[in-house]
Amino acid sequence: MTARTLVIQTSFIGDTVLTTPLIGRLADRSAVDVVVTPISAPLLANNGAVGEVIVYDKRGSDRGIAGFVRLARRLRERRYAAAYLAQGSMRSAALVLAAGVHNRVGFETSAGRRLYTERVPYIENDHHAARLLRLAGADEGATLRPRLYPGVAERDIVDALLSRSGSTDERFVALAPGSVWATKRWPYYAELATELAERVVIVGSAADRELATQVVSAIGARAIDATGQLSLLASAELIGRAAVLVTNDSAPLHLASAMQTPTVAIFGPTVPQFGFGPLAPRSIVLGNSSLACRPCDRHGPQRCPLGHWRCMREITPRQVAAAVQELVAQPPLPTSSR
Repeated sequence: MTARTLVIQTSFIGDTVLTTPLIGRLADRSAVDVVVTPISAPLLANNGAVGEVIVYDKRGSDRGIAGFVRLARRLRERRYAAAYLAQGSMRSAALVLAAGVHNRVGFETSAGRRLYTERVPYIENDHHAARLLRLAGADEGATLRPRLYPGVAERDIVDALLSRSGSTDERFVALAPGSVWATKRWPYYAELATELAERVVIVGSAADRELATQVVSAIGARAIDATGQLSLLASAELIGRAAVLVTNDSAPLHLASAMQTPTVAIFGPTVPQFGFGPLAPRSIVLGNSSLACRPCDRHGPQRCPLGHWRCMREITPRQVAAAVQELVAQPPLPTSSR
């Protein structure tokens, strides 16, 4: 039986995207299966480095002891040579231990570290893609490019969306105004849209529709509201066609990194030094560096702890528009780079 490797990544959407360089590195050595959440699983479609995507619905159909045991038995049948804990909870560590995986590699700071057979340093200020690659023994010069692979279905869906208000070849700027964390949502996307000359497409989940409506109300037919209409992989396809993406510190930032789309990233309560900044070849990060209270949280609280939210309110639409125009003015990236 050919040796197989297992990767556990049951964190956020962005974490799954940033795990793809690790998966690619491991696939050079052996077949790689990946355990992910139901929401993240479609991101790995068409990825030739992935053998099998194994869905762990830890808050749904697989919740509790019964679901844990069922998945552990399924993994044990595969006889994995090693497991790489890209998500470091005690549950993930116990899962691979119960699955009989003898070599268990994870970060020395993870909650499940006592169950690992190899502990890797967690370098605080490195990009998270670099941290994850170190699980496979990669050095500092390793390529950090995440990769996603939209297919024909995603291309057709995006063609249909863009053709509603013009040519599929017409240049546009993508806006991603949403975030699960309220203080990460820059409040001036509608005002930004009025500053831009380009067609605008708003991306995000159905929960972001109210934010998209504000943009559409501001500029009318020049905007396309795609919120809640696209899968994650189709969203990546759409972002991959954009001249620029403007985004908060949220999942679309990482989709843009995977699709090599020039990115304007707006950081408020968080900072790129946490390891989750853009990896696209052209990017501009905007943040209010004059505030002593910033950063205030690893994720971004639902409310500003000091009540003023200056980290976001003091970044102006004109500043962001200038950053967009700076990127738009540059020659297009070669097709091979995107």
